[in-house]
Amino acid sequence: MFCNNPDAGLKAIIAMHSTVLGPAVGGARMRHYANEADAVRDVLRLSRTMTYKNALAGLNIGGGKAVILGDPKTDKTEVLFRAFGRAVDALGGRYITAEDVGTDVNDMEQIYLQTEFVTGVHQVHGGSGDPAPFTAYGTLQGLMATLQRRFGHEEVGQVSIAVQGLGHIGMELVKLLRERGAKLFVADLDPKLVDRAVNEYGAEAVKPDEIYDVAADVFAPCAMEGSIDAQTLERLKVKVVCGSANNQLASHAIGDELYRRGILYAPDYAVNAGGVMNVSLEIDGYNRERAMRRLIRSIYYNVGKIFDLSEREKISPQYAADRIAEARLGAIGKLKLPMGRTRPRLGHLRGEH
Repeated sequence: MFCNNPDAGLKAIIAMHSTVLGPAVGGARMRHYANEADAVRDVLRLSRTMTYKNALAGLNIGGGKAVILGDPKTDKTEVLFRAFGRAVDALGGRYITAEDVGTDVNDMEQIYLQTEFVTGVHQVHGGSGDPAPFTAYGTLQGLMATLQRRFGHEEVGQVSIAVQGLGHIGMELVKLLRERGAKLFVADLDPKLVDRAVNEYGAEAVKPDEIYDVAADVFAPCAMEGSIDAQTLERLKVKVVCGSANNQLASHAIGDELYRRGILYAPDYAVNAGGVMNVSLEIDGYNRERAMRRLIRSIYYNVGKIFDLSEREKISPQYAADRIAEARLGAIGKLKLPMGRTRPRLGHLRGEH
């Protein structure tokens, strides 16, 4: 769905990839796109990833995504997000939005003024707030499972990690890794964020384009999509790739080459599912302790299950992850169940109706 409201300065696209498992859930990303075609490609790719992510995580929600065309540093206004909220509301619960790159809890609050079909709102409304800490903690669980498979232990403090991207999730991950004693190399386009990681967490700064050349044990992509392509792959000296970014590989062929070279890749949508796993609990009534139990149990287990299938079938991990997600989608799809319960129940649980 293309959303256009010139009075509000809104240009956005909402993509619903699948509602087989339930309403399509996925964040609203705000970024500057060179053209509308780039935005369409991005939202289609991301909505598909959300379907697979939610299916693999065992959630009863489908996959969707939204992109808002604009610069998040200069173009945000109350009226823009309220207009976007009206567009979401017009879909009647088929799509439920949340935070993503370029948006935050404050933006969700503006959307919430116009629709109940939004998660990640502030705790005062019965929501879960910022999902970034949960995404980072889930990424840590995925990394521990990957270390166990590659090195025979899950001790983060015994490895060195090159972290690419120090946004909200990347910085939170750096904090968690440093608390466990990891040796950290960090890079970001924003020198202020690099300085913070160096000063607060004892990381070693690396120039953005040189992060691929670091002789670390782990490369953790936590920036934008497609960072590992044919050129950057040749420069990697790591044994593990595990990070929080979406669509880290430029293509499945890159994943096959990582597999051939013995570099263990933890599929991104398995590792970074913590945020959506957390906000999905708002649909039935949010509980932080329940969310943390789910993260600890599910992501570590799912990553291990992916590696088991990869080893058994001699296929690269991203194909193994796809197979597991597709098997669940196919099994539930055959039942032809109606779409699951949607967000109006949340408003009721919050005592607002």
